[in-house]
Amino acid sequence: MFVAAEKNSQKTKQQKTSGWFYFHIVIRVIQSLLLIAVCLVFLLGALGVGIGTGYFAYLVQDTPTPTKEELEGDLEDVDETSHLAYEDGSNIATIDTELQRKSVDSDQISDTLKKAVIATEDEDFYRHNGVVPKAVVRALVSEVTGIGSSGGSTLTQQIVKQQILSDEVTFKRKANEILIANQVEKNFSKDEIVTMYLNVSPFGRNNQGKNIAGAQEAAQGLFGKDANDLNLPQAAFIAGLPQSPISYSPYTNSGELQEDLEPGLERKDYVLFSMYRNHDISKEDYQEAKDYDLTADFQEREDPAENNNEQSFLYDTVMNESLKIIARQLANEDDVSSEEFTQEDTYQNYIQEAQQKLANGGYTVNTTIDQDVYDAMQDTAENYGYLLDNNNQVEVGNVYMDNATGKILGFVGGRDYEDNQFNHAFNSTRQAGSAIKPALVYGPAIDQGLMGTDSRVSDYPADWQQGENEGDPIVNATNEGTETFQTIRESLEHSSNIASYHIYQDLLDEKDDTSFVYDNYLKKMGYPETDSWTYESASSGVPEVTTLAQTSGFQTLANEGVHQEGYLIESITDSSGEALYEHEEEPERVFSKAAASIMNDLMRSVIDSGHTTDFKSDVSNLNYNLANADWVGKTGTTDEYKDSWLAVSTPKATLSSWSGREDNEGTDRNASDRTAQYMAQLANSIYQANPDSLGTDEEFDLDDDVKEEEVSEFTGTKVDDNDTVEVDGSTMRVPNDTTTSYWAKGTPPGPSFKFGIGGSDDDYEDYWQNGPEDNNSDNDD
Repeated sequence: MFVAAEKNSQKTKQQKTSGWFYFHIVIRVIQSLLLIAVCLVFLLGALGVGIGTGYFAYLVQDTPTPTKEELEGDLEDVDETSHLAYEDGSNIATIDTELQRKSVDSDQISDTLKKAVIATEDEDFYRHNGVVPKAVVRALVSEVTGIGSSGGSTLTQQIVKQQILSDEVTFKRKANEILIANQVEKNFSKDEIVTMYLNVSPFGRNNQGKNIAGAQEAAQGLFGKDANDLNLPQAAFIAGLPQSPISYSPYTNSGELQEDLEPGLERKDYVLFSMYRNHDISKEDYQEAKDYDLTADFQEREDPAENNNEQSFLYDTVMNESLKIIARQLANEDDVSSEEFTQEDTYQNYIQEAQQKLANGGYTVNTTIDQDVYDAMQDTAENYGYLLDNNNQVEVGNVYMDNATGKILGFVGGRDYEDNQFNHAFNSTRQAGSAIKPALVYGPAIDQGLMGTDSRVSDYPADWQQGENEGDPIVNATNEGTETFQTIRESLEHSSNIASYHIYQDLLDEKDDTSFVYDNYLKKMGYPETDSWTYESASSGVPEVTTLAQTSGFQTLANEGVHQEGYLIESITDSSGEALYEHEEEPERVFSKAAASIMNDLMRSVIDSGHTTDFKSDVSNLNYNLANADWVGKTGTTDEYKDSWLAVSTPKATLSSWSGREDNEGTDRNASDRTAQYMAQLANSIYQANPDSLGTDEEFDLDDDVKEEEVSEFTGTKVDDNDTVEVDGSTMRVPNDTTTSYWAKGTPPGPSFKFGIGGSDDDYEDYWQNGPEDNNSDNDD
């Protein structure tokens, strides 16, 4: 029995021993696997570190380690002057930054403000050497994967990026940023670094509406204090501004307090909480500062000091165009849609960003402006503006454009910039008058094959058929119709409103689309979109346009029917010559070459005939070379002579003019004569400044595709010797005297009782009975 018990005990012991044995084996296996995993992780980590170190070395191999002196120069260089330049590269002006900035020493900035910035922007500031590795890794992973936040810049890195590097998002730039930030930390104390940050950072706008940078300007511009006298809530508010200075600024660009101050105040509360979390302030300090009524401390608006920088129409216009270009680029970088960009708040924010970037970036804005031409045009406005009127009540806007490229070589914004800074060439919109007829009526009708140069159109009395003027007579400038059928050439020479009405309505009726002309012609030439193009009165020039838009229409016809957008910014380059922006031509065919050449032939008759303008004789009296130039163009006036237009082209350039009173009061019937005299002086001044730009030795030619059709002088239709028509029950022979009519498309119709465009049965009967009479009195637009 004892033996049996002993055997059972040994058996149990063996089983236990065997269990522990296997358990130890499993444990050893797991330990071995863990050890292998750790080794692998270590090896992979080491490999990763090695690869990362090697890749980092590769990225910065071309970046020399900056010295302390070099870093001081870069970090404290807060502005790099930008310039505007003429076409030849000579200087127009230095860009007025409108940026208030004043650097101060560390002891002139309160410790509270320094703590507020550090707590908000870089809470590990005193614990790192310029870079937080885990933040860099997180930012790089985010950049590669697109997941999570890409933030990871220390305050030191922010200064480096702002003052030395660019905003470009690449691994190379990030590597250089890390390298330089490390050098900054080695060469400067923490207090020096935070002081530099507070001296160079942007802080929105002050109570004069000017952009400000540096803590001292922020303290004075917002609260009327020095940077070392700020209380806690004031310091917290200023510390929160650099993240989005325009959005958080309490002031508008005119110096008025924003209607909604909440974004900046909420940002202030976030800064206060960051300070409390960072143990810079107590809970009591935090709550007291949060409840503080900061709005009572903001200064009231103050008029800015007199600006002595040279201002002019040229400076203002180039700056405005440049800011639009850069603002759009910035919005594109942020994937802002065109619709969102046009919203006023969004647009103004990007304009402010663009202004800051342009003013402080060391850029050169290269324009298309010919300095000699521009100066000559300003002298003409100053010395011969009296031709427009003697009491300085009539303003003027002029644009001079190269036809082949759209380059604006010169312009006149007004008669005297000191008296009136409103740009009447680019910004003033006025009724287009009859000057719109070539682009709106005659050009499209010829291009569509509706008529030829010697087709006939009614100038018999007619009434408006629609709208508030329904039943009222359509009037020419000096009559209610000449009771005849004019040729198309005659109707344009005399600027018949009745004729242009009939042509426009026939064109729209044929297309059965009231928007046809705008969509297929005007829109392509840059004319503004408005419902008024569909009105009956559009053909008489009721829609409002700028002088620049009018110029574009004539440029298109003079350039063989191809539109080139008018522009005056050729490029924007940085200090190294690299282009931030370059103009790219986008030529677009609007009219066929045949139609454009026919229109130029018709508009030559307008200038040569002298029915509506004496420009040809006026310019001939001034300069023999200009007398021989191949001038084409069109005049235009509006009711009560409130607006006077004249646009003329040579094959090489287009020169346009608008004049009128800003209060939209009428002038008198001599407006066209005065405009012609002024424009003659302007053309002569341009020729004296740069004769090659006008191309006075070039001529407009009819395109090879123009069809020269023999037609009846009486009807403008095809005719044979024995052609007859039935008129009021009688058979009448069509007179067989013929002439040549130019057609761009289609062919002339055959003889018919109703042979022309517009007119009633009675009008045709009268014409067949009495024939064309020489009663085309000058309509004078």
